[in-house]
This record gives sequence, C-alpha cells and structure tokens, in this order.
Amino acid sequence: MKKKIEVLKLDRNMRLPAAQSSGLCWHHPAAAPLQLAGFAWYPEDRLYRRMPEHPPKPVPEAVDILSNCTAGGQIRFTSNTRRLSLRVTLREKSNMYHMPPTGQSGFDCYIGPVGKSLYISTTRFEQLARQYECELFSFPEKAWRIITINFPLYQGVKKVEVGFEAEAEIKPPPRYDNESPLVFYGTSITQGGCASRPGMLYTNIMSRRINRPFLNFGFSGNGRGEPEVAECLATLKNPGLFVLDYEANCMELPKLRKTMPVFIRILRSAHLKVPILVISRTPRASEMYFPDELAQRLARRDYQRALVNTLRVRGDRRMFFHDGTNLLGKDPSEATVDGGHPTDLGFINIADALTPVVQKIIH
Repeated sequence: MKKKIEVLKLDRNMRLPAAQSSGLCWHHPAAAPLQLAGFAWYPEDRLYRRMPEHPPKPVPEAVDILSNCTAGGQIRFTSNTRRLSLRVTLREKSNMYHMPPTGQSGFDCYIGPVGKSLYISTTRFEQLARQYECELFSFPEKAWRIITINFPLYQGVKKVEVGFEAEAEIKPPPRYDNESPLVFYGTSITQGGCASRPGMLYTNIMSRRINRPFLNFGFSGNGRGEPEVAECLATLKNPGLFVLDYEANCMELPKLRKTMPVFIRILRSAHLKVPILVISRTPRASEMYFPDELAQRLARRDYQRALVNTLRVRGDRRMFFHDGTNLLGKDPSEATVDGGHPTDLGFINIADALTPVVQKIIH
C-alpha cells in the first residue's frame, strides 16, 4: 500500500512555527518613528491603498479594486530590537495558481541601508489564512538595524501591526536622498506577478539600490492608459519621474496610439519638468512559435519610440524611451512563470536593466 506524501511530517523545516507574542509591544506602521511608504494618499484616506479613495474622476472599477493590492508598500524604521513580528489581517484568501501565497499575501523583511540591504525572512502562514502572526527575526543580541518590511503584492491588507521587544528603542529610518517619488505605472508585471515574495518585485529591488521613494501603480490586466487614471496620477505632489510600462495591457496598436499621447499630455500638463520614461513590453515565449506576435510587438515598440522622439524634437527633452526587448535577459522565456510573467530571476534582470537607466535620468 502506498503511503501518503506528507511533507510537513517528513521535513520539520516546512512546518509553520508557533507565534511567539510574549514580551512584545505592538505598533501601528504609520505611527512615528515608523515610516509608512508607497501609499501616496494614506494621510487623507488612512487606507493601505495605492489610489485615492475619491479620485478626481471615477477610475475603471477594476483599477479601483486592484488599488487595494498593496504592491510597493513598505514599513521603514531603525531599531535595536532583538525580536520582530507581524500581526496581519488580509482582505481575502490567497487564490492564485501560478504565484506563491508568500508573494500574493506575504510580507518580507530586509536589514541594512540602501545599497547594503539584505533579505532575512518572509512571513509564514497557512495558505488560505486571512489572519496570521509571524516572527520575522530573533537575534541573540541587541544591535541597531535599519529595517524595511515589504507589503504583499496581490492582496489587500486590512490591518498590520509590528511587534517589538518591550524594552526596544525605535528611531526613524535614514532620510531619502530626495523626497520626490519615482512613479511606475503599468501592468501585472509592474504589480509583481509572479514574484515568490514581495521583495522580488522589480520596483522593490530598485528601491534597495536607489535611495528614493517608489510608488507602484501596476494594475494586473488593467493598466490600459485610461485618461482618468492619468488625471489621478497627475495630482501626485512633487513626483521625480513617471515610468509608463503599460503596453502589455494595450496589445492592439490602435489602442496604444489612442491612449498614450493623451496619457502623456495629461501628466505633462501638470508636471512640466518631470521626466517621463516610456518602456516597451518584454517578449513572450510564444513569439518564438508565432511570428505574427513578434511582428506586432515590434510595431508597438517602434510606435512608442517614434512618439517619444517626436515629442523630443518638438522640445520636450524630458521624454525618454527604453526598449523592453532585453529586460528579461538573454533568454526571456526561462525567466518567466508562464511565458510572460517573470520569475524572481526575471524581476532581478528587469531591475538590473532599469536601475542604470533610471539613475541616469534622475541625476
């Protein structure tokens, strides 16, 4: 008789640890000296939400719903606590077939300043849990540590608390080099599909290399260049850069021709001197078998490049274009989960390619 495969019984490292709450004091992530980042309208709405609760004009319903996904959100602080835990209440259960619950619904933790920040842990929880508590680290000694906690990518968060040792001291995180946020608008790839954990989202990777605030407006299947969304993003205060990477949700060239000039014009009318970087989409594995797909992507790429060049010739020297053909690396299909959405390797490749591009523009 064949025995049932029960990995949790066979490998103790796969088992969920029991929560260790004794001796901890719990803090709200927006309560100073902790710093909440990635939610531009939190001061007004008090929600872990990427778009305002009441935008200037109603945005598409799907965008409104996806705004509750907390991709790009961060909790930042400095502390000498030996122990650190999270208490979390999610909006929904994990339900994606090609993305781990740790990426969809988990938090992860990094220690160190920008440029030297290193991963230490990811929250561990029952796959379908809507509430969980998890210890992020437990050190034997006290030491001052700069800590960044990344929010889930494809899930809403109703409540989160950070648990410190009762006697621990907490200080603010180091200041950004510049408070002007780098704003990324795009698709499921921008939102983080399908990273294994939040820190592998490419904007989060870049935030560990560039000491600036990042705002992530990736809307899975629904970053389509709608003018209502552009008008909402145009209300952001003091942006340092707009990155437009929504071609993958606008696959018909006529739609791209219709939306992109308007989207850029709305942003530019509100922010005359802010750089705007347009990125064409990454390849899909199916292009190797269907030449028409490749031809269509190249046509869309060439249109976006030509649009940016035209605007530059007309005098807007703060327009930039980057060809997304090589963002996933030399073998794009091997850096994806399903032929299109990146694995962690794919996101690292994107961050490696875009970091010097963005640094050059903002400097």
